[in-house]
Amino acid sequence: MLISAPASGQGKTTVTAALARLHRNQGRRVRVFKTGPDFLDPMILSHASGCAVEQLDLFMGSPELCKQRLWEAAAEADLILIEGVMGLFDGNPSSADLAELFGIPVLAVIDAGGMAQTFAALAHGLASFRPQLPFSGVLGNRVGSAGHGQMLAEALPAVLRWYGALPRDEGISLPSRHLGLVQGDEIDDLEQRIEIAAQALEQSAGSELPSAITFEPQPVDAIAPLLQGVRIGIARDAAFAFIYPANLSVLQQLGAELVFFSPLADEPLPEVEALWLPGGYPELHLEALSGNTALIKEVRAHYQSGKPILAECGGMLWLTETLTTLDGQTADLCGLLPARARMQKRFAALGLQRLLLDGEVLRGHTFHHSVTETELEPIARGECPNGRRAVEPVYRQKRLTASYIHFYFPSNPAAVAQLFKP
Repeated sequence: MLISAPASGQGKTTVTAALARLHRNQGRRVRVFKTGPDFLDPMILSHASGCAVEQLDLFMGSPELCKQRLWEAAAEADLILIEGVMGLFDGNPSSADLAELFGIPVLAVIDAGGMAQTFAALAHGLASFRPQLPFSGVLGNRVGSAGHGQMLAEALPAVLRWYGALPRDEGISLPSRHLGLVQGDEIDDLEQRIEIAAQALEQSAGSELPSAITFEPQPVDAIAPLLQGVRIGIARDAAFAFIYPANLSVLQQLGAELVFFSPLADEPLPEVEALWLPGGYPELHLEALSGNTALIKEVRAHYQSGKPILAECGGMLWLTETLTTLDGQTADLCGLLPARARMQKRFAALGLQRLLLDGEVLRGHTFHHSVTETELEPIARGECPNGRRAVEPVYRQKRLTASYIHFYFPSNPAAVAQLFKP
């Protein structure tokens, strides 16, 4: 089932997590996917389901790759849940495109706060806008009482299934910050919030499974071991956590050995041939990052020796000369890139990205609240397929490749290998 909504902020992640936990508590094996580019929602959903959460994206990956992921999941799971992105019909490709392509039933989450029978009209509009869409039913979020939920259910057309309701309760809602939800590991009572939501769904609508659908195997090209024996150091901690599980899988299929390290910890850089510095929240950990001078010297030595580095978004910010926060705090960082970065309240860029780099096409996305000033000339620029003005430059010095773009490695494993190959 694909869980979507009329818009962002309706509670898709909370509902998806609650459904995953409800069925997991009843002994079912649940697999969860996330539509579109997102690092934060999957952290919550992975905690709720007990399994890693990967992306299903028709642009960053491909229809064939999405079909193969679903088939693999169907071979081991009793229930597959897919959290959509933005509103049901928003974007190109949209969540509706994915559901229609694979015949996946859609559950729409509607914020019912301050709403009565108009809830049914909104549900009817979502269900009938595209007749070919396998729309199943709706769920009311943030309802005021059991009676409110009953009113919403009774107003629905007979053809739409009522999937229950979640109450207006701060003990259920998930906290957010400027890039989206707070990272799962930072929410102390996350387990309690998910359990309360799962119990509320069970009490309001039970736990009946959606209608089963069939997936056939989709042959995919094997990935050549172009990085056989290459040790890649990957920054991973509270400051650098924006990592697609599929990216790690691709690197392993390429033959690379993955070694994780924390720029926040007082530990040396591991012996590696290449570095990957993914995105995250370096602006929240400036004191620790700027104070880790021993690691900064080792990263500089890695760079000076001509070894490969891929730095994405927050990872790129760590390599700049300085980063300034919203409250005016400025910290000296690695200084490998002649650039100065600063945070701002509104986002600077948002959108999918297609990039021609070294003669190969790579895909991914961008979403950031910082801007950089530099005299460097980019070697390439990403472009947004939806026409948004999210044109992201890519910089290169020696074997360092840096950009705001979060690359989706399955989009072109051979091109990724070239970025890390010594």
